Amino acid sequence: MLCPCGCREVIELMVMEGVSPRWDVWVDDRSRPTLRPSIWRQSGCRSHFWVRGGRVIWCKSG
Repeated sequence: MLCPCGCREVIELMVMEGVSPRWDVWVDDRSRPTLRPSIWRQSGCRSHFWVRGGRVIWCKSG
């Protein structure tokens, strides 16, 4: 996925069993994804956010 901050960087999330770190993905009846845990870029823009019901929810800094 592209980072939602607009920096245009690609974020790759592992969702396969047995890998670490790994994200769980759920899709609701309207095809909207939810991811767990949060996504926190450790380089570049350093965005930190959740994806819930297809919406980006930004984590507050500090």
